[in-house]
Amino acid sequence: MPGTAPVVPGAGAPAQRWERLHPVTPVLRSWRVLVVLLFLYAQERGRSAVNGEELPGHLELLIAVAALVGCVVVAVAASALSWRATRFTVDDEAVRLHSGVIAKRQRVARLDRLQAVDVVQPLVARLLGFAELRVEVAGGAGSQVRLAYLREADAQRLRNLLLARSAGLDFEGDAAPEAPEQQLVEVPFGRVAASVALSGAAVALGVVLVGVVVGAVTTREVGVLFGAAAPLLGLAGSLWTALSKGANWRVATSPDGVRLRSGLLESRTQTVPPGRVQAVRLTQPLLWRVFGWWRVHVNVAGFAGEGQESQSASTLLPVATAAEAGTVLALVLPALHDDLGPHGLEAGLRGTAAEGGWLVAPPAARWVDLVSWRRRGALVTEHALLLRRGRLRRELDVVPHERTQSLAVEQGPLQRRLGLATLALHSTPGPVRPRAEHLSAEQAVALLDEQAQRARTARAVAGPERWMEQPG
Repeated sequence: MPGTAPVVPGAGAPAQRWERLHPVTPVLRSWRVLVVLLFLYAQERGRSAVNGEELPGHLELLIAVAALVGCVVVAVAASALSWRATRFTVDDEAVRLHSGVIAKRQRVARLDRLQAVDVVQPLVARLLGFAELRVEVAGGAGSQVRLAYLREADAQRLRNLLLARSAGLDFEGDAAPEAPEQQLVEVPFGRVAASVALSGAAVALGVVLVGVVVGAVTTREVGVLFGAAAPLLGLAGSLWTALSKGANWRVATSPDGVRLRSGLLESRTQTVPPGRVQAVRLTQPLLWRVFGWWRVHVNVAGFAGEGQESQSASTLLPVATAAEAGTVLALVLPALHDDLGPHGLEAGLRGTAAEGGWLVAPPAARWVDLVSWRRRGALVTEHALLLRRGRLRRELDVVPHERTQSLAVEQGPLQRRLGLATLALHSTPGPVRPRAEHLSAEQAVALLDEQAQRARTARAVAGPERWMEQPG
């Protein structure tokens, strides 16, 4: 039946073949409308019960059910029209998506600019055997191409095809082979749960909850509980999101890139091609220090401006030991291990001194950063620039020289009076914003000149965008 499964043209196909998403897509997209309406109705009934209002009669319930069904039908119908107007195709150069009922939209995702390919399965789609394919290309916010929904097997085959063509891999037939993978890190669920319990959101939830209970007991007003429902639900939702997305986290390596698998209810398989990581940040919140845990985030072009989704997509490890973080760092930046040696990363994670070639902030920096000025430092290696900061919340940024977009030396009024300056590195949008703050002005200028020279040299010898193609 047309539209039930995408048939992707193989290498050397004579013409483009446009395909539609699976016909079940309108239903899978519309079920959230039912959940939201039921939540709003339950919230209204709860408010009425607190105010002592009478329960609705049979006629009112019948009207509410009819309105609910009508809204769902309208949502499904609108989604069906959108599905009918949506089609896509894949050729040797790009993914092309046409969509829109009233306003027509055409999107082209070039494969030589591909940043990542994700296969995402929300709970309902996962139970029914469907998946969403998300294609990330360089271009910042709005550059993502989504194909929702496809059969799970079709989404996997299309993912393999996109990665193979993006890499410049030659293959025969109408489907690309799936690259083998080797698992490197698996994060235990207990560690994920403990890290969430020790997060700032969990501490805030505990403080708010205690305050609400104390307020309700002292004032003897039950309405205090309902008044605090919104912030409590927001904090609880944030914790649940972190737990759900961090569960079953696995990191593997394969010829087509770094593979990340995660999810408790929603399953997500993400593939980041090699060499596309722009910057890395290792973070250690204060409460994690007793266990030696770290979080690893990255900047990858194409993930900007997507809210919580961007945060999830830019995470390499939600919580890891220092050894695991070092393993993943060596995976995305393999030359860094040769630069630093087996124990060289320790100075960046926990060090405060200048040993090992670190450029540290001068004593004058204490007047603008009393707590952590001793932790601030920068280290230039053959292949990357490392920046460390933070006494309570430790952070280490790593930027490959060839991924440096631009540099600037900044100096505020107080810094100028103290002879200090800040070197800012401009990376692609993401959670990592590298800055070497409160260096001496001479140090900052010298570091800018050196980093600019290293960046030019590194870009001149950088590999091809399609990393499996042999240079001619």
